[in-house]
Amino acid sequence: MVFVLVISICFAAEEYSRGDFPEGFVFGAGTSAYQVEGAADEDGRSPSVWDTYAHQGYAGGATGDVAVDQYHKYEEDVRLMAGMGLDSYRFSISWSRLIPGEGGRGAVNPKGVQYYNNLINELISHEDEYGGWVSRKMVGDFRDYAEVCFREFGDRVGHWTTVNEANIFASGSYDQGMTPPHRCSPPFGITSCAQGNSSTEPYLVLHHILLAHGSIVQLYRHHYQGKQRGVIGMTLYAFGFVPYTNSTADVAAVKRAKEFFLGWAANPLVYGDYPEVMKRNVGSRLPSFTSEESKLVKGSFDFLGLIHYMQMPVRDNPSSLNLELRDLNADVGAQMMVDQESFSVGFPVTPGAMGDILQDFKTLYGNPPLYIHENGQLERRNATLKDTGRVEYLRLYIGAVLDSIRNGCNVKGYFMWSLLDVFELLGGFQTGFGLYYVDLDDPNLTRYPKLSAHWYSRFLKGATVGSADDVSNGAFELAAGNFSHLITTRSPHRRSTSG
Repeated sequence: MVFVLVISICFAAEEYSRGDFPEGFVFGAGTSAYQVEGAADEDGRSPSVWDTYAHQGYAGGATGDVAVDQYHKYEEDVRLMAGMGLDSYRFSISWSRLIPGEGGRGAVNPKGVQYYNNLINELISHEDEYGGWVSRKMVGDFRDYAEVCFREFGDRVGHWTTVNEANIFASGSYDQGMTPPHRCSPPFGITSCAQGNSSTEPYLVLHHILLAHGSIVQLYRHHYQGKQRGVIGMTLYAFGFVPYTNSTADVAAVKRAKEFFLGWAANPLVYGDYPEVMKRNVGSRLPSFTSEESKLVKGSFDFLGLIHYMQMPVRDNPSSLNLELRDLNADVGAQMMVDQESFSVGFPVTPGAMGDILQDFKTLYGNPPLYIHENGQLERRNATLKDTGRVEYLRLYIGAVLDSIRNGCNVKGYFMWSLLDVFELLGGFQTGFGLYYVDLDDPNLTRYPKLSAHWYSRFLKGATVGSADDVSNGAFELAAGNFSHLITTRSPHRRSTSG
């Protein structure tokens, strides 16, 4: 058996500038509310599931109580964005801040919303009340929340995303128990969960998300879009699946993995139903759409968002289909060859995987308008301000997007993750993706630009970038070197309101 080398041969534009992208192409960066805001108990905000689980030690004691305090420092951060040359800033509206639970002390202050595109992407589930997304009641509640957002902010928001990485949320939180609300059942899950059913809940949760999304888009189109002139969509997570070997079985396993993890949501959105292979393998555990529900979900987007970070080798595993008790991963009949080290030290640089995903959207899903909503390289948070690895990652992946556009893929924008080193949902303050380092030892939480911030800004302002670029030239050395002492003398901290 011949093994396939999992380092992609890079087909990415070698040298390019912003002018090579189509007119109107949007470049930006992103964060999300819990990860960046802080001010956890101010202005009537009530606790979210992330507050609950962070305080139970989810991220080794780190919490978003203070995070990087963008709630108070938003004006400074907007100046950073403007100075860098960003077109747009992608962030979320916290449900628990906008519509607090009982005991709220004040009205929401939507600071900063009017300056940049604003996307709903934080799912605050009503877990204690009725089970959150496991219950169909969530469809109506989420629709009501969205309407408040449209009514209050729709005159200033041009792009709305209803749900962020809906597919990976359903599987990660309700099958593997990896993230809140930590639901799973033995023998599945990477943690011990107090409740849940890994065999049924992921499918039920995504079904309810799709129905909620369709209902929200219907509401927006009928009552708000005509006068507000915005667009609306959903964001999906996409691994770059590749066969573990060149065997026919592994190649077929990749196709199934794509259907289960991406087609699971994309197929209903584009065609109104789940992929046939899911119907066969999952059987009665997979919810079905009524005729009216299918019409509601089909075509319920003006664009689709895409989150992509890494390539994932897939190996055929047909024996899992013989198990009497199965979860989503077993239903695929394949094994994902996860490199756990990648989640702590940096993702393999495989820009060809980005190109493959964009080509799949073109050939399998009718080439819809796409925005890359998250893409970036993680590093240990206090590694260095001279993040040459992140610069190379961004250069190659943005180049892969440009090549895909030249090949006819309908990509409209690119948002790198993240603007700042934030409270990472899988790493707390141990890892970071930011263009800016935030000194957690400094009471002012001072922001410092990394090499990647200077590189991205230079590109956004028209410079040609490429393999001939010397990212270690004098200007970049100066930019990254001025604050090197901050990195070498600091260690990760657990920011909280208690200090």
